[in-house]
Amino acid sequence: MGTLSAVGYRRLGAVGSLAAAVGGTAAGRLPARDPWGIWVPHGSATTVAAAVLAYLGLTLLVVSWWRYGRLVARGAAGGVRGTLVTLVWWAAPLVLAPPLHSADVYSYIAQGAMVVEGHDVYTSGPSVLGPDELGADAAASSGAHWTDTPAPYGPVFLVLAKWVVLATDGRIVPAVLGMRIVALAALALIVWSTLRIARACGASETGALWLGALNPLLLIHVVGGMHNDGLMIGIMLAGVVCALRGRWVLGSAVVALAMMVKSPAAVALLFIGAIVVRRTSGPLAWRVVKAFAVPALVAGAVAVVTTLLSGTGFGWLRTQSVAGSIHTALSLSSDIGLGAGELTRLLFGWDPQPVKRAFQLAGLVLALAVIGYAALATFRTVRPWRGGRPPHARPHAPLHPVHGLGAALLALVVLSPMVQPWYLLWGMAAISATAWNGRLGRVLAVLSAALVYETHPNGSTPGYGFAMAGAVCVLGAVLLRGEDRQRRAAVAAGSTERSVIPSARRPSAPADLPPARTEKTASTSG
Repeated sequence: MGTLSAVGYRRLGAVGSLAAAVGGTAAGRLPARDPWGIWVPHGSATTVAAAVLAYLGLTLLVVSWWRYGRLVARGAAGGVRGTLVTLVWWAAPLVLAPPLHSADVYSYIAQGAMVVEGHDVYTSGPSVLGPDELGADAAASSGAHWTDTPAPYGPVFLVLAKWVVLATDGRIVPAVLGMRIVALAALALIVWSTLRIARACGASETGALWLGALNPLLLIHVVGGMHNDGLMIGIMLAGVVCALRGRWVLGSAVVALAMMVKSPAAVALLFIGAIVVRRTSGPLAWRVVKAFAVPALVAGAVAVVTTLLSGTGFGWLRTQSVAGSIHTALSLSSDIGLGAGELTRLLFGWDPQPVKRAFQLAGLVLALAVIGYAALATFRTVRPWRGGRPPHARPHAPLHPVHGLGAALLALVVLSPMVQPWYLLWGMAAISATAWNGRLGRVLAVLSAALVYETHPNGSTPGYGFAMAGAVCVLGAVLLRGEDRQRRAAVAAGSTERSVIPSARRPSAPADLPPARTEKTASTSG
């Protein structure tokens, strides 16, 4: 494919998004019953053809996004406004599509209906809804893993799902579209927060939008699949924005609301504390106590108040581990634990489940250690990850707290007992706002392009999806290596050209120049 302009890739990506949405009308996750007759099953030949169309559209979207990113790196993408227009073009075709690549939205609706009908969502699954109760169609459409599984979500999200059910009377199509409105609000909040964090960090706003919002993984799984992870991320980042502006108590309260959607947002409290330690004066011991105790107390108070006001009870405290009972192939700790458990069963006749749980627990302990180390690195001269500092920062300057937050969330995902492709988004926006084109940001870009293929439009995980994801990872690595070689060659050519300039006219070394706050310079920072 030849090189197009930013507008050309915008149009090409919109065609891909439209193809994915049209294919999803037959190959997406359709409800078990649709009284309106809009999202109904088709014949097998039509379904297969629609799936092929959806995959082709997805590929067109991924290629357009990747090439658009290369334009962003060169400063030729039209800036923030042009990227926002591109985001609208790519997201719009997905708005009226059925759920794509996941059935989770049906369980969200069913859980909201359970709250309306007076069922305890923290002890029962959607299967308790009777055929004459609100949300019965959603319960019948939920994925098999969640039919009898209690909700692991906090009361804030359950209340939102309840409001959607009440507003739509539990009818399946309007309820799904109501949840998509929530997802679009989450996308808007992610955009708002990412831009402000990038501006505060001196990073490229356009680059941050490219990796953190225009990302096909986010479009497919937040807009298309309506996963509540997008809402958690948006609220969490809004809290971080408040903390960066000096309103860290408010920021802690906002992060607590994100925790009441999904619990991983609690990690942000640690890095809000790091922001306070770095920006306040006084004895270090007092600053540390204030920075980490006060956000925890504020978040705890908000959690208690929201739980009491919601009326859903405190059952969310005991259901945070239910997701670990669902095995996903992307979880390293679960895969290793399962293999070790089967090995001990063959050798010693042991029950494999305790062995698997031990490896899952070890993964979580290691994740907590990495999170603690990342927090320490934000105010100590430790460099666990490259690329988290402005280009003109001191070589041993502390890691930026926002970058540390992104790295910590990624570590939590990698070592979690249950990993889904869209979990990568937890730390994506934070990394995009600090080092979108750094080493870690580039790895995330490749993984984003690959993981969109891991799930079928109907939400299943076929073997060929993993094969396609692996192929994209290899191709992405090859492309990045090629770009690195070109960059090194350009630098070498520039050095050779400068060497023939008379010394009296030779410019100062780049390190001695003041930082240039242009979009192009910021976008090439690592």
